[in-house]
Amino acid sequence: MRDAIKDSGRASLHLLRGAAIAILCCLMAGVALFTAFLTATVIGAGVLPESVLLLRRLAGWERSRTAAWTGTPVPEAYLPLEGPLPARVRTAVTDPATGQDLIWAGAQFLYGLALWYASLVLWLPALLVDGVVTGLAGRRPVALPLIGRLADLGAEWSRTLLTPTPAATRAAALAARVEQLTATRAGAIAAHGAELRRIERDLHDGAQAHLVALSMRIGLAKRAYDSDPATARKLLDDAQTQAEEALAELRHVVRGIHPPILTDRGLTGAVRALAASSGLEVQVTVTGLADHTPGDRPEHLDAPRAPAAVEAAAYFVVAEALTNAAKHSGATRASVALTREPTALHARVADEGRGGAEAGESGGSGLVGMRRRVAALDGTVRLTSPEGGPTVIEVELPCVW
Repeated sequence: MRDAIKDSGRASLHLLRGAAIAILCCLMAGVALFTAFLTATVIGAGVLPESVLLLRRLAGWERSRTAAWTGTPVPEAYLPLEGPLPARVRTAVTDPATGQDLIWAGAQFLYGLALWYASLVLWLPALLVDGVVTGLAGRRPVALPLIGRLADLGAEWSRTLLTPTPAATRAAALAARVEQLTATRAGAIAAHGAELRRIERDLHDGAQAHLVALSMRIGLAKRAYDSDPATARKLLDDAQTQAEEALAELRHVVRGIHPPILTDRGLTGAVRALAASSGLEVQVTVTGLADHTPGDRPEHLDAPRAPAAVEAAAYFVVAEALTNAAKHSGATRASVALTREPTALHARVADEGRGGAEAGESGGSGLVGMRRRVAALDGTVRLTSPEGGPTVIEVELPCVW
């Protein structure tokens, strides 16, 4: 009997909160009428998005309350109310979830109060009936649990009315996808701009400086050729050195744009070259990709290659990860795994260092650039780096084989 009273008290409290939300829904009806009037006059259209946000917040409270009672979350699917006022008004009106929330608010006003009143009416007879049943007959309470059933009924109605329709779910998913692509595009543009500035800086400080020095030495050699051939020869030797250095700088810039080794040896050969020059003991594992390493399985020799953009992204991710491991992790060993999946290329780089690498936009320019490069191809980056290590970077790049 004591447990039944306690459970019924919890149910009554839940129904009381539902009644309070029902009263707020009644007030929301007045707000909706006032908003409709202002919107009809055009000058008050700015109130509409704010009223819809208020309705969403009210529905969110009911979702939280229902989830707390049932133990199962109630999903939501809203279009974002962002941008200039005309766009926000259009979104507020066309969002399928707005009409659904209005229907719920009207229904909540009815069943929220009705269920609360029913629980009040039920309490006294339930105490009398269950007092006799449990006290004299020695049976379990039969009337008090009905209050809990009322609370279950209210939660079930709220879940039914607030669960997004397929149309609302598709619209919200499409809006989220557009928002993601917008952010990805912005990141790709930022990464492209940073890459162009880097190339310009490398050309200005490297190759251009060597070419200017080369031009000056050739000019000096021409002037000294008739009067001092020995000096002219020395200047020409210096000019040749400057030309070689300029060529080296240009090769370095070209490698930063698209490494020639990717074209010559493919992704696996380029990654093995990175591993050999990283300064770490790196184990490279290749599954399902073209690999011309001596002794490899014959089926790997004719395996297809990923598109050039995907190979370049994977190459730069591995290069950045190995560079970070060599500079910051304190590790002596690392591993690289390249795996061909049915619809993607998966790359995994792990080191046995101290860990502590930060995820997100605060994780340093190298990690940020890595994320932007992968996001531009609609890929994903997962970083795991607890204190004490190990650090694992996993990249998945969608592609068609």
